[in-house]
Amino acid sequence: MMARSIEHAPRRLLPIRVGVSRCLLGEEVRYDGGHKRDRFLTEVVGRYVEWVPICPEVEASLGTPREAMRLVSDTRQPRLLTIKTDQDMTKPLKMFTEHKLEALEGADLSGYIFKKDSPSCGIERVPVFNQRGMLNRTGVGLFAGGFVKRFPLIPVEEEGRLRDPVMRDNFIERVFSYHRWQMLAQGPVSRKAVVEFHRAHKYLLLAHSRQHYESLSKLVARVGRFRPKELIERYGAGFMEALTVKATPWKHVNVLRHIVGHVKEQLATNERAELNGVVDDYQRGLVPLVAPITLIKHYAVRYRIDYVRNQVYLNPHPEELQLRNYL
Repeated sequence: MMARSIEHAPRRLLPIRVGVSRCLLGEEVRYDGGHKRDRFLTEVVGRYVEWVPICPEVEASLGTPREAMRLVSDTRQPRLLTIKTDQDMTKPLKMFTEHKLEALEGADLSGYIFKKDSPSCGIERVPVFNQRGMLNRTGVGLFAGGFVKRFPLIPVEEEGRLRDPVMRDNFIERVFSYHRWQMLAQGPVSRKAVVEFHRAHKYLLLAHSRQHYESLSKLVARVGRFRPKELIERYGAGFMEALTVKATPWKHVNVLRHIVGHVKEQLATNERAELNGVVDDYQRGLVPLVAPITLIKHYAVRYRIDYVRNQVYLNPHPEELQLRNYL
């Protein structure tokens, strides 16, 4: 029997599940029995996602409180040693990591937020000490490194970097984008579903990488050549790679000009002037990105310009997060 196309198939609505270091939610699991509660995560992001809290060190039965630990020796294969007594905790942490990553295969995570500088959870610039006690900051936490290797498409970030408005917007945008791709991948995947997904993400992709957008467009144009599973995997890899490319104000201006060109025929002369003026103000740094976006959405709804109204670029994440107020 022929499979139904994705637009008619019943779907299991996936929650947006995000892995997180337990200490960032306020749990007292750190080596000193304390926590590192992050208010942005608990009070803002937590309203839109389902947390999957993990503390590798506690769950590997290393105890709380426990002796502080650090990464030692070769950055490519560091050992996890306690600072005072020099006990090697590498094996229990690696065993936990292997089993936990296996369990996370079915967790449907859409992202992960790690604790910075942690010998188990840091994803970059983690301190690594050589035998003489000299420090370099080129390490990766043992659990975090294993996670990124096992799940290369899932967006990951450290809580410290989320204080930067651009990095914060990019990470949250990637989480919600990955979740939409997960929903698409539930299948059965039809050619029409992939084409529509690509069309809806056109301006979002262009705001990051025209090269990736054009490459994905070529893939979509040849969807008939691939089996459904291969097609969705190829598209997902290129899609998520594109979103890791930094979206800059210059790229946003180009996208906004493109949208203005698409809607200008439906607008009155004074409306075109108003919209162009707001884009100019954004280009000059006088207003945030939310200003031209809001006006475009207003006209797209008012004049029923469905192609623009349905673009994910205008609503990549909940407005209540106010991320674009700072871009």
